[in-house]
Amino acid sequence: MAVSIETVDIILPLDRSEDESARRQAAAAKLQISADRIGETRLRKHSIDARQRTIKVQLRLDVSVDGPLPAEESPKWSAPALSANAKTAIIVGCGPAGLFAALRCLENGVKPIVLERGKDASARRFDLAPILREGRVIEESNYCFGEGGAGTFSDGKLYTRATKRGPVARVYEILVAHGAPDQILTDAHPHIGSNLLPNVVKAIRASIIAAGGEVRFQTKVVDFLISGNRLQGVVTADGNEITADSVILATGHSARDIYRLLAAKKILLEQKAFAIGFRIEHPQPFIDGVQYHLPRGAPRPDLLPAARYRLATKIRDRGVHSFCMCPGGWIVPASTENDEVVVNGMSLSRRDSPFANSGLVSTIEPEDVKSFEEEHGVLAGMAFQKQIERSAKTAGGGGQVAPGQRVTDYLNGKISATLPETSYFPGMKAAPLHELLPSGFTSRMREGLELFGRQMHGYVSSEALLLGFETRTSSPVRIPRRDDTLEHPELHGLFPCGEGAGYAGGIVSAALDGMRIADAASV
Repeated sequence: MAVSIETVDIILPLDRSEDESARRQAAAAKLQISADRIGETRLRKHSIDARQRTIKVQLRLDVSVDGPLPAEESPKWSAPALSANAKTAIIVGCGPAGLFAALRCLENGVKPIVLERGKDASARRFDLAPILREGRVIEESNYCFGEGGAGTFSDGKLYTRATKRGPVARVYEILVAHGAPDQILTDAHPHIGSNLLPNVVKAIRASIIAAGGEVRFQTKVVDFLISGNRLQGVVTADGNEITADSVILATGHSARDIYRLLAAKKILLEQKAFAIGFRIEHPQPFIDGVQYHLPRGAPRPDLLPAARYRLATKIRDRGVHSFCMCPGGWIVPASTENDEVVVNGMSLSRRDSPFANSGLVSTIEPEDVKSFEEEHGVLAGMAFQKQIERSAKTAGGGGQVAPGQRVTDYLNGKISATLPETSYFPGMKAAPLHELLPSGFTSRMREGLELFGRQMHGYVSSEALLLGFETRTSSPVRIPRRDDTLEHPELHGLFPCGEGAGYAGGIVSAALDGMRIADAASV
């Protein structure tokens, strides 16, 4: 009897979702055959449905009937050997956009030269100690700058709103080929974790070098080599001039010196919307209890991951929403200079911290920062961000101490007499966050919090903590590019790429954009 392969979607109760016999029986029922005809099953997608009190698990399985499933190879990555006269592409930045651009360049027979201002992932770990323990930022090597970019020491969330599932799947496969857990291929909301990401990005770097590319650390770009209307290369801080057939600018959203350089060179930039706000932190058991409908004080079942949430609304034409939610995570200092305090979130693959944190932000449109335009022009949004970050530094009182406030006190407009425990290691100081941001922002955020408190009972409480400020949600500047060639419209050879250029919003979207730009730069 010939073996047939079927793909089936089944739903199982949580307590039976990992039971292979239960999967076989459900698959057989779906196919209307006897269970003893099921040869093997292979998981393709795993999703938890916790909308009702009875939690169910949705599974997509490949099922073989009357025989075994064919063997399946683990994902791999490879590139052809570079020719002696291969084109070259300078890639400025070693975050997801830059790394995936480099891999795709190699696939296309183009030699990438990746220039990263920060250090490799291993050395970066040592440079996080001063910011955590001393409140001192090493300005070229921190949570934002270095191998892997800001994503290396983050939650490693891989969800994206991209609609082209094929390329998204390829991003996951490349990550798995470089050491990410196979589980990201099947989870509906995959993440890697900041304990695993450093080794993944180091493995990607090894692939780039083995295939003939270059990766240079502590190599900061400080100038561009321009002839007429063409970008021919870059100048680095040590005075070296590097030329190439194209330059892919994948610096991330915190490389403000690059925006200043572009503006000084009168290279066309555009303002764009971005968002600012806080990190909001709750006890993880509270989030688990609400999202999984658990009785008060009941532990989370072992088969359930730390619960996450997403909240969003629009108030007076401005979005108010949660951002980069980190279940079982930590709040970390994301400053890149010593005169500022910036907070962000991260979690390990286990997501086993007792705290849950998320960005809680509101949209800032270009018209909201008009008062900065006379002095700062197209960089008005960046100047606004910086002012907020400096105010956080002042309110915190020194180092990377962050200003904090209980959510109930924020709503009532008073400084907190005490603050709850936090995962934020550098410490916090009670401050009037309601006075430190523009009044329009504060009124929107208060309305948003009150709404979210009604939608998620207990979200607004004295145990919920706000820490300031989350300002690096995205770039306040877009570096424009043509729709056809993806080059800058006025400067040939310049290919703006990723989150820093205004075209991505996370690890996967940045990786996808890097691949797309590399294809354009390889023509």
